Amino acid sequence: MSARSSIPDIVAPNFNRRLSGVTSTLERLLPVQARKFSIAALGVGLTADVPRIGWSDLPGLRRKPGGKPFRIWHARRNIEMLAGLVLRDVLRFPLRIVFTSASQRRHTAWSRFLISRMDAVISTSAATASYLTRPSTVIGHGIDTSLFRPAEDRAAARAALGLPNLRLVGCFGRVRAQKGTDVFVDAMLRVLAERPDAGAVVMGRATGAHSAFLDGLMAKVNDAGLGDRILFPGEVSPSAIADWYRALDGFIAPQRWEGFGVTPLEAMASGLPVIATKVGAFPDLVTPETGVLIAPGSVDDMAEAAARLLDEPGLSAAMGRAGLARARSVFTLESEAEQIGAVYEALWRTASESENNLR
Repeated sequence: MSARSSIPDIVAPNFNRRLSGVTSTLERLLPVQARKFSIAALGVGLTADVPRIGWSDLPGLRRKPGGKPFRIWHARRNIEMLAGLVLRDVLRFPLRIVFTSASQRRHTAWSRFLISRMDAVISTSAATASYLTRPSTVIGHGIDTSLFRPAEDRAAARAALGLPNLRLVGCFGRVRAQKGTDVFVDAMLRVLAERPDAGAVVMGRATGAHSAFLDGLMAKVNDAGLGDRILFPGEVSPSAIADWYRALDGFIAPQRWEGFGVTPLEAMASGLPVIATKVGAFPDLVTPETGVLIAPGSVDDMAEAAARLLDEPGLSAAMGRAGLARARSVFTLESEAEQIGAVYEALWRTASESENNLR
């Protein structure tokens, strides 16, 4: 669908310019959803291949779509829920609002109020659903298994990125204490000290107050004499990050807390063994066949698991194969899009049935 050719049946607002998990979700999901639904994003910070409408198209939401009783506004942040409520309840636009929750903590009173006003709620995991005070449909994230795929030649993948030809373990995501980046670095300092043919990649950006946290980690690495083997390349675009997975031999998701977290899935689809903490949806994603689950915040557990995977290549390869099969069979974008589409269609169907009963 052209960015401005028509007013879609479903609008997915994106009111945060910074790259975030929500933004990455929209960039992955909307092109797949657009194969079946008339859907577009509204907002900023999205790549060109995401179907979009502009702010000037917003008044067009006042009209009912052809063949349907209302449009759907699919929010993923508080500000987007609020905007949907203004459009639906103040301006009386024919909208129904769907909200996706990824949070695994008690919601504020304001968030609970907004969520109570939604027409349908989706949770990204059963753990997320347990923090809600109303029913929700649990739909886990999927990934693009055509983009995230195993490397044909890891040495060549490393060379293409200018990386040293070492056995590399990666940790991708925002650099901050919540994400456990310090635990990863401390574990790698132990593991790499005894394995000169191995290295680590800390991929991600530190924003605002977290910049000092990153500076401290880099100083610690340099003081240990491992600045050439524990690398901090910064942040890359969601489409480019798949190349970095293909340069790795293993992946660690070290979070102390997480709402869902797709990095283990991306790693599994790239044929990598995964070490992940027991937070968020990770216990639902990583099985004993595909990787190792460890306690959050434990440098000892992480170092032990990482050393084992580096020292037992046969085990790592078997886990990588199992993870690839699991990602491709269970966690595809197509499956996620289909399940979300069922929520949309249920809203439309219920409204149509109600109208027919009133006739």
